[in-house]
Amino acid sequence: MRASFKAGLLLSCILGLPAMANAKPAAKTNPPSVVAQMTLDEKVGQLQAAAPAIPRLGVTGYNWWNEGLHGIARIGEATVFPQAIGLAATWDIDLLHSVGDTVSTEARAKFNGVGADKDHGRYEGLTIWSPNINIFRDPRWGRGQETYGEDPYLTGHLATAFVQGLEGPDLAHPKTIASVKHFAVHSGPEAGRHGFDVDASPYDREATYLPAFRQVVTVAKPGSVMCAYNSIHGTPACASDDLLNIRLRKDWGFKGYVVTDCDAVEDMYAFHFYRNTPEENAAEALKAGTELNCGTYFKYLKTAVDKKLVTTAEIDTAATRLWDARRKLGIDGAPSPYSTISPSAIHTPEAAALALKAARESIVLLKNDGVLPLKSTAKIAVIGPNADALEILQANYHGTAIDPVTPLTGLRTALGADRVSYAQGSNIADGVAIPIPETALSSGGQSGLKGEYFDNPDFTGQPVLTRTDKTVNLDLYNVAPVKGFEKGPYSVRWTGELRPPAAGDYQLKIYTERCWECNNQHDAITLYLDGKPVITDNGDGQSLEASLHFGDAKPHPIRLEFRHVGQDWGVRLQWQTPAEAQVAEALKAAQSADAIVAFVGLSPDIEGEELQILVEGFDRGDRTNLALPVRQEALLKALKTTGKPLIVVNLSGGAVALNWAKDNADALLQGWYPGESGGTAIAETLLGQNNPSGRLPVTFYKSVQDLPPFIDYRMEGRTYRYFKGEPLYSFGYGLSYTTFGYSDIRLSSPTLAAGKNLTVTATVTNTGVVEGDEVAQAYLTPPANDQGLKYSLVGFKRVHLKPGESTEVSFELTPRDLSTVDRVGNRTQVPGDYGLFVGGGQPMTGGVSHNLTLTGNYKLPK
Repeated sequence: MRASFKAGLLLSCILGLPAMANAKPAAKTNPPSVVAQMTLDEKVGQLQAAAPAIPRLGVTGYNWWNEGLHGIARIGEATVFPQAIGLAATWDIDLLHSVGDTVSTEARAKFNGVGADKDHGRYEGLTIWSPNINIFRDPRWGRGQETYGEDPYLTGHLATAFVQGLEGPDLAHPKTIASVKHFAVHSGPEAGRHGFDVDASPYDREATYLPAFRQVVTVAKPGSVMCAYNSIHGTPACASDDLLNIRLRKDWGFKGYVVTDCDAVEDMYAFHFYRNTPEENAAEALKAGTELNCGTYFKYLKTAVDKKLVTTAEIDTAATRLWDARRKLGIDGAPSPYSTISPSAIHTPEAAALALKAARESIVLLKNDGVLPLKSTAKIAVIGPNADALEILQANYHGTAIDPVTPLTGLRTALGADRVSYAQGSNIADGVAIPIPETALSSGGQSGLKGEYFDNPDFTGQPVLTRTDKTVNLDLYNVAPVKGFEKGPYSVRWTGELRPPAAGDYQLKIYTERCWECNNQHDAITLYLDGKPVITDNGDGQSLEASLHFGDAKPHPIRLEFRHVGQDWGVRLQWQTPAEAQVAEALKAAQSADAIVAFVGLSPDIEGEELQILVEGFDRGDRTNLALPVRQEALLKALKTTGKPLIVVNLSGGAVALNWAKDNADALLQGWYPGESGGTAIAETLLGQNNPSGRLPVTFYKSVQDLPPFIDYRMEGRTYRYFKGEPLYSFGYGLSYTTFGYSDIRLSSPTLAAGKNLTVTATVTNTGVVEGDEVAQAYLTPPANDQGLKYSLVGFKRVHLKPGESTEVSFELTPRDLSTVDRVGNRTQVPGDYGLFVGGGQPMTGGVSHNLTLTGNYKLPK
């Protein structure tokens, strides 16, 4: 057989195309598909995230797991956008589409860089397990930062744009495939996430938990959906025929594949106790409509076939859906219009500019007594634990920022270093270590430590690079600190002096982000103080903490030796200090300043996914109260005593009860986790170069006491739609350096028959003295109902206006927008009098309203 015919036959098998025109007579019949040529063992292998290569069929190894929540993640340098909750605060659909498009471009660049015909490991593929569109129903949930907030309408429309950006305009040849997650009814608590059962009412499922998924699936048509860990009324989500086969595929027309959250099938056996054997649980998931298992429990499908729990035809259906996805993406020889995207497309100037734009638009101005914007000649004191921390820029599920700008760096660049004093001021919380700041480290007369980087694990020979590192805080998640060190191993030695701010008891800590699949091959670390080892870890998981007492504030020689001999993902030199010493240092830094900017809030170290932290206020990634941690609030109160203007910038993934700051600070901003350019965007905003335009995608409550129990999934008393109390700051709220007014609201028809669309139009005017962006919001108030629904967002638009300029904003409302849900979960239009409001926030906040009379009944499909 000629070589050219062999190649053509292989390509035909891979693409599922007819054989070549010049083939022998045997090629007149269609060759068997690639899946049909696989053995049962091979098919089962393809249904697991780390799908092995099948060389005889030209099938490369492919790991389906990749992340792109706010930038392509965990595979080295990439553009790092604001965390998802910050993107939601932009209320900017076009921006979300552009961010998704950039994420997919960088994913393609990394995939193509490996080689389309090569095996692709974890985080090297084109199947992106994002976005997370669960409803942020309770601010205690640590993973709420990954979502687009508490409202189904806002979430659904932002996610639709993001998914369309990820996948591109041609679904037959997607740029990447998005996996919309976690389907469904999943939002904490983290501590029990692997086995908890949700008793959500039919009303809450239809009115809150499913609409965003429906919107994205029916409009954006994503190639994948990820099923959740939890059960719903006793049935695990990944084994729910009602959820996956009926609602997702039958009702919504989903054509893609379903992937489990990681180890969710194993959880069905180990935590849900759903079925008695691994085979039965794997079979239940497959039969319910789950094609791909992140984990290894689908290996039991082989014996499940032997036990007649599933059929080979059912396995073929799943394998074929997955193979179709690979073929559409252009894997294993299939064509793709994106095959020429090269690594040079990573972090282009356009991508960096988009990250800065996103950070600018995400900042929410909560209060301003006139102190902002600051004068460009001002001397300021930058204070707080979040002023100079890399981790608050990148958040979780992140790539490695190429040139990250912390708030401290951004303000020094904007004002000049001589106009900025700095002090850390506080730890994040009691019992939580934080990177030792540059003010406590020195080497050769400079702030920071001397870092010597060696291309071997033993500090031998001359260092390849010597530099001064202001802090020791390296992100090493699939990236090297020096070009050429990518293959490792390597070593770094930091030397200099540690100067405690005052005498007292301290705790030094080395933070390492351990790789969880490294077979105990971890990095080795030794910390010396005064020439003596105080922390030693040879990669064996020993304690990386040391309690010390300093009798004075004199400098002490310090040396940190780090050997990267494993595959761990980072190293930080941290401490816990006496609170009084940090506050005294902060007050000293503020003495000569015209104003104080305090960067407080939370951290991905204490709020996030299934963290191993139990300290006051925090429980394994979730929160037990909403207050600013005690040490930080004490810092703010001390700074207030200076009499200088106090500007508070809160950086967090969830809402914080900033009660004291609201009453006492001169200005208050919410900055989220703002991405690589967060410091630049914050500095521009404080100085008036960026007019703040973000709006809250969540409610800020005054106290955890205002909320129902965390484990209760009823929406009663939660979010702006059902909360009956007075919030600290409302969903949709946000100030500007200008003002906006609304007038002339008009309806296409004040009386509307059910089943018809309605157009709502209003005029918005910039009534202030500077140009800026306004986010016009439309809300529908239904007739009084027994479900407690007050009103719902039904439209939003971001507009830019110069002083005195006006524009019309129009909202096209569909029957679904104008519908309500009854107790048993039926979505219908019912006759009655409705209210429509258009303004810069919720009803009763200075916009315009109009009554609508709806006639007739109309039942909407699920």
